[in-house]
Amino acid sequence: MRTGKIKTGIASFGMSGKVFHAPFINVHPQFELTAIVERSKDLAKAIYPNVRIVRSIDELLAIDELELVIINTPDLTHYEYVKKALEAGKNVVVEKPFVMTTAEGKELIALARERGVMLGVYQNRRWDADYLTVKEILATNKLGRLVEYEATYARYRKQIREGTWKEREGGLVYNLGSHIIDQCVDLFGLPEAVFADVAVMRDEGVVDDYFLIHPLRCSKAPDVRITLKASYLMREQEPRFVLHGVDGSYVKYGVDIQEELLQQGAAPVGDDWGVEEPDKWGVINTEIDGEEVREKYPSQRGDYSGFFDSVYQRLRYGVPLPSDAIRVLPVITIIEAAIESSKTGKVVELSTLWKNYEF
Repeated sequence: MRTGKIKTGIASFGMSGKVFHAPFINVHPQFELTAIVERSKDLAKAIYPNVRIVRSIDELLAIDELELVIINTPDLTHYEYVKKALEAGKNVVVEKPFVMTTAEGKELIALARERGVMLGVYQNRRWDADYLTVKEILATNKLGRLVEYEATYARYRKQIREGTWKEREGGLVYNLGSHIIDQCVDLFGLPEAVFADVAVMRDEGVVDDYFLIHPLRCSKAPDVRITLKASYLMREQEPRFVLHGVDGSYVKYGVDIQEELLQQGAAPVGDDWGVEEPDKWGVINTEIDGEEVREKYPSQRGDYSGFFDSVYQRLRYGVPLPSDAIRVLPVITIIEAAIESSKTGKVVELSTLWKNYEF
């Protein structure tokens, strides 16, 4: 294994590169932001004067010193560009969704193993404040035996945003679905089956902008009723998380504050980074020592730096990567099953598919 800072290249300087990757790599003591692809502009240079600007993915991959490449280009390019990067002998982090099909994912995982390099997926929402809080509540059994779990991304954008590839390819189930399904699998394990409704709701919409997914009989929690939902037509917010147990409930509104801070140009540093104000905390209503308690429940501190810490641990010490591609591939399989279920109106069984995975 190599030593020293991990020299890193970013394949695009759009919203993902500007907000979710470059700021964290720039401040992380174990990484060096070395190169960024900008096809015609030099916007990154004004923010990161020491970075090298290149004009294509091929030019990026030709930089011998790069140890890690982040593929954060439009969804439909992930398979092609990840394959190129792996063939060039680079360690790779790919933005979600990992790929568009399970078959593509299996091929890339096999190639990474053949080349002896890392292939990880940027599932940064595992480091959201609200999700970390949900994990804490479940780990400490504050609600008793869990019976129901709901997770929702409530967005409102009535008009189709012209000039953005996300309105023309992929769809919401691949976009936000990749996060919400990944969190579900992380918490509850693999579902035996899926029942779903995936739809285009907005006028002139081309790709799905609504989904309702029920993963059924998950391996770690087969009796928990699970609902995963997202829509672009929720002007009035629904709770981000709703958990019901035999002893109590937890309800959380709002989303992690890191994205908003990053879009404002804030650097992800300091002990107060990712800390929610008390008025943003969720409410827990439960029973403790025979007494009913209803109060605000302090949110954990969110910090996407945790993802990059895990990449460093993997590349320098061989520690397994929590979001290694083989662990995230089931998310794509579940998305495919949800789309099939919506088309057929039937439950899609998955148990036999998991037997063919080499976790």
